Amino acid sequence: MSNRLFFVALAALALLAAAPPQAPEYRNHSRLMVYLDEAGQEHPVKTPADWAIRRKHILAGMQQAMGELPDRSQQPPLDPRETERVEQDGVVRIKLSFATADKDRVTAYLYLPKDLKPGERRAAMLALHPTGAQGKDIVAGRGKANRGYGLELAQRGYIVLAPDYPSFGELANYDFAADRYVSGTMKGIVNHMRSVDFLQSRGEVDPERIGVIGHSLGGHNAMFVGVFDERLKVVVSSCGWTPFHDYYEGNIKGWTSDRYMPLLRDEYGLDPDRVPFDFYEVVAALAPRAFFSASPVRDSNFEVAGVRRAEPIARAVYQLFGADKQFVVRYPECEHDFPPEVRREAYEFVDRVLAHTPTR
Repeated sequence: MSNRLFFVALAALALLAAAPPQAPEYRNHSRLMVYLDEAGQEHPVKTPADWAIRRKHILAGMQQAMGELPDRSQQPPLDPRETERVEQDGVVRIKLSFATADKDRVTAYLYLPKDLKPGERRAAMLALHPTGAQGKDIVAGRGKANRGYGLELAQRGYIVLAPDYPSFGELANYDFAADRYVSGTMKGIVNHMRSVDFLQSRGEVDPERIGVIGHSLGGHNAMFVGVFDERLKVVVSSCGWTPFHDYYEGNIKGWTSDRYMPLLRDEYGLDPDRVPFDFYEVVAALAPRAFFSASPVRDSNFEVAGVRRAEPIARAVYQLFGADKQFVVRYPECEHDFPPEVRREAYEFVDRVLAHTPTR
């Protein structure tokens, strides 16, 4: 073989290696209780083992739209760098950053309850912020009302990490066009999984008791990282989702900016029928881990009718595992918001799942 042919072959192999996992084509993503074999033949999902096959296909479909989840077997040192330490409303708030495998850094607030005892390990929560230039400051209680869940959970006694999403906060100048990711969504997943790495590295954190919470942008990002990172034992999403056909009556253009999934436009022509995954599957892929959804009845972003339609479909998967109580959906009478009474119920749900006794 000539040198030229050799390098062409190497390049072809590299492209194959970089391609996202493939899965059979599911024409109706709401039909969760079936899976397809390699020949495309349909089989009923009757056992958790059957569901594992379908779940694998769901993750493959998500990666076809988002880009492949990078190999995480070789991670660089976290190299945490603290830049500020202050007291905020009775808890210690640390501004810091830590390294990713992409030679960039995640900027975040770390909250530590003041009553931590030497050697004590607490449950921890990853608090993902909604859309807003302030980034992590929003969940610190410095933004719109009803968004300060990062600070509130810290006051409840949790260790809390609140990272900036790329293009917000201290990452406002992040250039999606210059990174190696097919989508901003996958870059977010990678950063948030790295955030779990960071939490597990902390001596104050019980590595087996970690969850994630978010509103709006943070709501669906909580779901996305929850699907790919099974270290997260509980996921809370406020105003975070509805099936693609119900999102602005099927106009999914809002999902296609650089910080989301451009392939929904460029590869799938803004056609919900062609997108290789849907939120029925995202919710079900969390099973049997705990999931709390707050879906307001007047949310103009994420149509509640779609959530109501998807709830019993996804619940069937939870019931397959005997985990019906691990899936809770609430429909508050409000617009795109995370009202106090629903936050309180969500916190109590997280307390139960993570075996946490509130300190305040």
